[in-house]
Amino acid sequence: MNLDINVSDKDSSAVVTLTGEIDAYTAPQLKEQLLPLTKESGKVVEVNLENVNYMDSTGLGVFVSALKSTKENNSELKLVQLQDRVMRLFEITGLTDIINIDSTVRGGS
Repeated sequence: MNLDINVSDKDSSAVVTLTGEIDAYTAPQLKEQLLPLTKESGKVVEVNLENVNYMDSTGLGVFVSALKSTKENNSELKLVQLQDRVMRLFEITGLTDIINIDSTVRGGS
């Protein structure tokens, strides 16, 4: 399956809406689109994962890289609307403690 990436960029924020699967095949494409957004100081990058039904460790790596970039560039990363199975990945790896994840978790399998 592919990954569709839709970026809605406003002055101080960007909303990245993802649809599909984040895996070793699609992660480079996501990283290429996401990282430049985190390099703008003061920018809030909100990633909507409502329509992502699968993510592997490669996807986690992209978000860790994005988080590192936000720390270096004084911007902010926020993940919202995670499905249960994707949220579990962040919980198991302890990333919920360091990445801003909206508590609105969507159901789904």
